[in-house]
Amino acid sequence: MKGIADYEFVRHLGSGNHGDFYLARRPERLPIEADLVAVKVLAGESTQDTFRRAARELAAFAAVRSPYLVAAYDAGQQDGLFFYSMEYLPGGSLADRRLPAAQAITAVAHAARAAAALHAAGIVHRDVKPGNILLHESGAKLSDLGLAQVFTEGITITGMGAVATVEFVDPALLLGEPARPGNDVWSLACTLHHQLAGTGVYGDLSGQDGLMLLRTVLATTPAVAPDLPEPVAALIGECLTPQRPTAAEFARRLEEIA
Repeated sequence: MKGIADYEFVRHLGSGNHGDFYLARRPERLPIEADLVAVKVLAGESTQDTFRRAARELAAFAAVRSPYLVAAYDAGQQDGLFFYSMEYLPGGSLADRRLPAAQAITAVAHAARAAAALHAAGIVHRDVKPGNILLHESGAKLSDLGLAQVFTEGITITGMGAVATVEFVDPALLLGEPARPGNDVWSLACTLHHQLAGTGVYGDLSGQDGLMLLRTVLATTPAVAPDLPEPVAALIGECLTPQRPTAAEFARRLEEIA
């Protein structure tokens, strides 16, 4: 794919939930300083109804102001394909590598600040995971709105995107419960655990895929690795309970630890 609308693609950046990411040259009409932006093209054709719904969700996200959120610039539809452009951060994500403990804690704290801003606006991200926490020189930003929606509908297993990342999803969502801000806190804690321990709260899931991975997650009680230092281990453990802290509280406590 060479481009979409007036975006000229430079290269393919990778695939995410329900679509592909591209590095693109900024169209002259966009009033931003950056020369390059990231563009996500959603897989499959979109109807006018789904286009309007996706555009509304993106507009709601773009209206949230936080230095810890990747900026959303533009959205459109061409030949039945929905796309949107956003800020490009070349530093990769937490999915690319494990960081030193202090840096990992800071990165997740920044993502928690972003989630808190979304929650204050009535939005649950619902897809917080290492690949959606993008890194830069000063920390991290939360990205990819593939599943972010205003608090209305529940979620299904088939709507969760890549099964490989299901270990970061609150089981309540997998079981069809309505989305709540606490779902993002669960995911943030699981992401931090993976960074610090090298495995998730369900242990080593390598070699499992598809339904086997899903069954393991739903049948296993999550547990914090015994070698994680206090107080971060205790904080992660709190986030795996029904009485978990808010995203803002989680961020504040992480900042104290870091």
